Amino acid sequence: MYEHLAPVYDYFVDWKSRLTYELPFLIKEISNLGENPHELKVLDAACGTGRHAIALANEGFQMSGADLYPEMVSQALANAFAADQNLNLKTVGFGNMAKAFNGEQFDALLCLGNSLPHVQSQKELADALADFAALVKPGCIMILQSRNFDRVVKYKLRWMDPQAVDDKNKHYIFFRFYDFLPNGLIQFNILTLSQDGLPNWQTELDSTLLYPTISDRLLEEIKKAGFDEVRFYGNMAGDSFEPETSSDLVVVARKKMA
Repeated sequence: MYEHLAPVYDYFVDWKSRLTYELPFLIKEISNLGENPHELKVLDAACGTGRHAIALANEGFQMSGADLYPEMVSQALANAFAADQNLNLKTVGFGNMAKAFNGEQFDALLCLGNSLPHVQSQKELADALADFAALVKPGCIMILQSRNFDRVVKYKLRWMDPQAVDDKNKHYIFFRFYDFLPNGLIQFNILTLSQDGLPNWQTELDSTLLYPTISDRLLEEIKKAGFDEVRFYGNMAGDSFEPETSSDLVVVARKKMA
């Protein structure tokens, strides 16, 4: 799915607005670990096209990133080059990152944008969190961001807001929606309509599976992985997490001291 969507992935998000909204929260949490950003190492464990990593590098943090898809990493490298930033990027997925980074540890690990639910089972979730723990220095933090699946699953919320983008002579409309499967997984679909100077619209459908972990189960797995001082928020404005109403679940967890 994402290998195909990499060239148009940045169209899904109004990055200027999103980063303006999210960066203060991220900077505050990371900066609690030290006053000088140049001394703090941060890993974006699902960097996608690199937008968060680049923005944090612009703030002075030592940024690394990883993504499962080489097409996404290539796009992140291109975006970093355009922003005059040099990111340490690797093509690797959850569960294999600690090995790929050769034992390197970070002051903060980020997994944003509903990336963690792309695991396929509770075992894969546990393996991913254990991998994250191995990458975080004792006493340092992990920040996770996902949709609030307590609410999504309970109310079977299928549709997300559509997005329309004009790029020169090409027009895009993206429809994102869920199908709830009998085995408890969710099929995440992106229907892309595009028009390139011709009267007819082209349509493409891409899909992948999600493992919709509710907050209580996620908290349990985070603690098993070796984190404590776990805080839940409903968004990156720092509002409290409300299972019935919050759109997102943002987690900040500190790795236990050895």
